[in-house]
Amino acid sequence: MAYTGGGQHALMQPRRMRVPAAPSGVMPTGNTTASGKPGTRKATWWDHTGPLAVVFAGGPDGSRGDLVLPVRIPQQPGQWARVEHFLANPGRWHKVDLVRRRKACAPGGWVYEAHLMILGPGYTSPAARDMREQAAEMGRIGGVDGNVSNVSIVSMPASLDPADGTPASTEITLSPEEQALLEREAKKRRGRARALERSRRATNTEQYGLSKKQIRRAEQRAAKGLEPKAVSVPGGARAARVDGVPKQAFRRDRISTGYRMLRARRAEAAVSAAEHRRHRARLLARQIIAAHGPVLVVEDCDIRTWYRLWGKRLSQTTPGLLISALERECQAAGGRLVRASTWSTALSQHCLCGERVKKTLRDREHKCIACGLAGKRDLVSAALAAFVRFADVDDPKTAYLDTTASRHAQIVFAQGLEEALRESTAPSQNTVRGAGHAAVPRQRRATSAPRTAGRRSRATPDETRPVRDHAGKPGHRPGRNPQLTLW
Repeated sequence: MAYTGGGQHALMQPRRMRVPAAPSGVMPTGNTTASGKPGTRKATWWDHTGPLAVVFAGGPDGSRGDLVLPVRIPQQPGQWARVEHFLANPGRWHKVDLVRRRKACAPGGWVYEAHLMILGPGYTSPAARDMREQAAEMGRIGGVDGNVSNVSIVSMPASLDPADGTPASTEITLSPEEQALLEREAKKRRGRARALERSRRATNTEQYGLSKKQIRRAEQRAAKGLEPKAVSVPGGARAARVDGVPKQAFRRDRISTGYRMLRARRAEAAVSAAEHRRHRARLLARQIIAAHGPVLVVEDCDIRTWYRLWGKRLSQTTPGLLISALERECQAAGGRLVRASTWSTALSQHCLCGERVKKTLRDREHKCIACGLAGKRDLVSAALAAFVRFADVDDPKTAYLDTTASRHAQIVFAQGLEEALRESTAPSQNTVRGAGHAAVPRQRRATSAPRTAGRRSRATPDETRPVRDHAGKPGHRPGRNPQLTLW
């Protein structure tokens, strides 16, 4: 029996356990009859006080009886506090839902579970609560710079007083162990895709032609006078019309039992990988909050547009998933992750002294000719994000950069700030030396052929996306620096 928080349900998996017996006898109703005797009724499952069980009653018109599923309470160390959080108050129990989950090794490829819905907050471990309380009392301000291959964070005391602390920086990137794991998973994923394709081709041989190698072998056998050899898995292109549309839709192909098993295993592996990425994002978000506090500012970028150039890289680093987890963790710690428009701030094109330092996407180092500050581009942008101010916190377009405060911090912290902008001073589990190289698209002289015949001009009706005016031209921004009006 496992539990998850936030909306809230407890997952119950029946094992081979003794099924509790139905209550018998009579129970008092609390009322009195016409003759003055105490009223009673027949005992039902509502009067059960034995081991925890899930009962699905057939209803008044049912003839099959009740389905009783015994529940096993987790016995691992540290699980009892979680169990008690969800089950200690029966008044918060809402309902039980039957769900199914993909599991290739189960009969039929699915496993059925009963989810107990809880009306209440999710479970938080004592260590996480203590961390959030300590982070709320740190009194730091920080900025986050999301990149394709890393996420950079820089923070400093909100009072800009060296007596309250020193600047700290962190770079989140893939560790060598994670890169090796991703390579192994990618290899397995390619193997599953090839196995699915071979199974489809072997079952629908009439829909595929022979490959060049298979045709050459057939011609060689014919030249030698040998009988033609049947090809079980054709390797050529699919039979298609002149315009490239397959003559038979893929949904009309014959599907074997082995194909269904492979597809179930592929779906199960995809769900497991997605959960691993979410778990990694949650852990990293807690580490960031513990080191830099819950008051952070990040550029309001639409990461979906990055996938046009760096889709494969983004699927590995998942910066959007990390920033979303960081936003939830900031709210849980009593702070907030505020988004600022890139139009009105241009953090990557400025220095802490207020000077505008133009850089291309390939320039990963920041060098200011006015004040001499040198450091990593992402860390400098993250440091500038800490000095972004808002006329309306809920509107990213009202953001502007307070260069007076950034210049003051540069003078006050001096050497400590320069060290934080050169490399990570508060490393996390995923921080490695030399991190911060952005993935830049390869420059080609000719345009490559498109992978698909065309593109949809809009999203499908059942997959609508919210409209975000994150990069619009800002309106009136009070207190802005004249050096920021160069566009």
